Amino acid sequence: MDVRVHLPGSIKNGHITITGSKSETNRLLLLSALYPNIIFENASVSDDSDVMHKALCGNNTVIDVQHAGTAMRFLTAFFASQEGREVVLTGSARMKQRPIAILVEALRLLGADIEYLENEGFPPLRIKGRKLTNNRLAVKAGVSSQYITALLLIAPKLENGLELTLDGQATSLPYIQMTLSLLNEVGIDAKFQDNTIIVPPKPEINNLKREIIIESDWSSASYYYSIVALSPEGTSVTLSSYKKNSLQGDSAIVNIYQQFGVETIFNNNNIRLTKARSPEPIAFHLDLNSTPDIAQTIAVTCFGLGIGCRLTGLHTLKIKETDRLSALKTELEKLGAEVSVTDDHISIQPHPGFQSRYQPCSPSLEGPGEVIATYSDHRMAMAFAPLAVKIPVIIQDAGVVSKSYPAFWEDMIRLGFLVDVQ
Repeated sequence: MDVRVHLPGSIKNGHITITGSKSETNRLLLLSALYPNIIFENASVSDDSDVMHKALCGNNTVIDVQHAGTAMRFLTAFFASQEGREVVLTGSARMKQRPIAILVEALRLLGADIEYLENEGFPPLRIKGRKLTNNRLAVKAGVSSQYITALLLIAPKLENGLELTLDGQATSLPYIQMTLSLLNEVGIDAKFQDNTIIVPPKPEINNLKREIIIESDWSSASYYYSIVALSPEGTSVTLSSYKKNSLQGDSAIVNIYQQFGVETIFNNNNIRLTKARSPEPIAFHLDLNSTPDIAQTIAVTCFGLGIGCRLTGLHTLKIKETDRLSALKTELEKLGAEVSVTDDHISIQPHPGFQSRYQPCSPSLEGPGEVIATYSDHRMAMAFAPLAVKIPVIIQDAGVVSKSYPAFWEDMIRLGFLVDVQ
């Protein structure tokens, strides 16, 4: 399904409730499969978490994770450690192009029995669960934090725990820290010292004092930051449920969007986003090595505001649902931007006529809209949708948002956007 999105008036002063973080949910789903007395609320309502839940609760011998990269990595480690269980883990055509060799090799060094069924280094995998007794391991830290998290999540259930040495600078470090914080929260004494993480064995967890409440997803909040940034001064949107001391690295969006004139006020579990001022029209340079999932949102915001930008630390984007750097380049160039990309950064110079061409209430708003391809990537759909503040956009394959945020289009309507199925 394609949708045409445009804003006939101004943003309504709405209150949007966003479900729990997909990252936290999928970690806790796996931990609760290992320790059934772990209970949590406000789980993510998303395709990725649904895939994780069904895989962990079912008895299928063939498990298709579709586009869910987190599920592929986490479940590879989980089933490798399930003695006597044999599964085939597969996914979409794109998933079969996403590398997993670093994780598979690490698990093999722990004693795992994993076989590639098609191309070496890529899914699908045949996994025969075994007792993993080796407990010392070194992994490359600069490729994907999900490999490291997958190992850490199963570590306390291993007979001898795990001593994991990180080789090189870790990418998406906040996601590793999130994993460690959740392990600590459920009573597992995981420690990160220098470049080594030590997780002691923990056969059972019997001392949980409370139910865990999952914070809402900051990656999903980023699209509302973009909407407010692209709107006139005084525009406000309220989101829940969020907290200042977030485990999620993407909460960095609070400070980043201050540079675009967006102020954030925390009130109990709510945040109120307000366009307090117009940003200075200067070039914007940001290292997103720790928060690559918000790169697309920031890139589109900069373009919509007429601000040049250079975003670095993005080497992981080439192995996501699509090559996100290439996809951004293609779609922004359609709109007139000058874009260059390398393996780890993107530089954007907006079209000099974009701001004057698209003004609120201009005749161009009655046109059919700029067509944005999404490449089976939920973040491409949601990152470009905020441009509808300024111009009509047609988002192709708009249903792809269900991967992380199924209610996205309904929530856009709540703010006053018209979302018409084409």
